[in-house]
Amino acid sequence: MDKAIADLRKDYTLKGLLETDIDPNPFVQFQQWFAQARAAELPEPNAMTLATTTPEGKPSARIVLLKDFDSRGFVFYTNYNSRKGQELTSNPQANLVFWWAELERQVRIYGKIEKVSAQESDEYFYSRPLNSRLGAWTSNQSEVIASRDVLEKHFAELQNKYPDGDIPRPQHWGGFRVIPNEIEFWQGRPSRLHDRLRYTLVENNHNSWQIERLSP
Repeated sequence: MDKAIADLRKDYTLKGLLETDIDPNPFVQFQQWFAQARAAELPEPNAMTLATTTPEGKPSARIVLLKDFDSRGFVFYTNYNSRKGQELTSNPQANLVFWWAELERQVRIYGKIEKVSAQESDEYFYSRPLNSRLGAWTSNQSEVIASRDVLEKHFAELQNKYPDGDIPRPQHWGGFRVIPNEIEFWQGRPSRLHDRLRYTLVENNHNSWQIERLSP
């Protein structure tokens, strides 16, 4: 065993999380924590781990960026033909994890997946910088390519094709929404006695959530 790694540890002492501290609505609670993460000027507070599964049941995870959230769920954008896009189409369920180390906080979100509307995807696509829109056309995400030169050549070709920047949204590119049925808020505490409060959607009632404390 590498003792240098095994000895890496930190005692979390910043805050606690009590049932009396939280909002009964998990989306309001997330909004509060997310606002605090932004106010703390954390690097990319909207970065989140997206975990999916392959058709064979193998886990698959990567970091993506949250681009919108409301009472309907949590939205990110991608190439629908990418590995994650295909996995979400095959098994439309996902797990999101936010880790805000400086605040000693973690949020875990479980739910089903749906594509956002074409209008929502269009609105976000056309709000992106020009080069990001070109990039959505340039990359056949997750596909094997011979070299970086392939990407750069294709990017240059697209710059010449759309000199005025009037680039349509690719039909294979758009948003996914994670519609949660469970959201857990984790606050680090001393001696590894962390606070974990879990919201679980009450069956057949989309506006009611049960809140339970989990052992760390």
